Amino acid sequence: MTEVTYYTQDGLEKLKEELQHLKTVGRQQMSNAIAEARDKGDLSENAEYDAAKEAQGLHEAKIAKLEATLATARLIDESKLDLSKVLALSIVKIKNVKNGATMTYQLVAESEADLKTGKISVKSPIAQGLLGKSVGDKAEIQVPAGKIEFEILEISR
Repeated sequence: MTEVTYYTQDGLEKLKEELQHLKTVGRQQMSNAIAEARDKGDLSENAEYDAAKEAQGLHEAKIAKLEATLATARLIDESKLDLSKVLALSIVKIKNVKNGATMTYQLVAESEADLKTGKISVKSPIAQGLLGKSVGDKAEIQVPAGKIEFEILEISR
């Protein structure tokens, strides 16, 4: 069974742009590399040709994976998000109960995750521990450093 993945409008557009780039510019570059290697002589002893063909195979696999991702991608209407509990695309302000540190994260699809911009994957341990919780709830989450208890301070979109 294929897994549906939810995306923001920006995230979905980036995926489509990347796929378009791989299909046009990327394929042309692969074709040029193969043609250049082919021109260098006997194909049976041409390591550069073999490497170019292998790179082409990997490139096509990446295209196929992106197409499969897009086939199961669903756009979330952020204006209709329920702000009473943590869901995919929610922006959540949490506090580490032990040390009082606060953090704000947006829960996004795995391919959109970028910790520098505060976007974490809905599949990450922290997001998994927060999903379905409401403001004021506490979540004890197992992370690589051990168990951490977080309190949910605010949910927005």
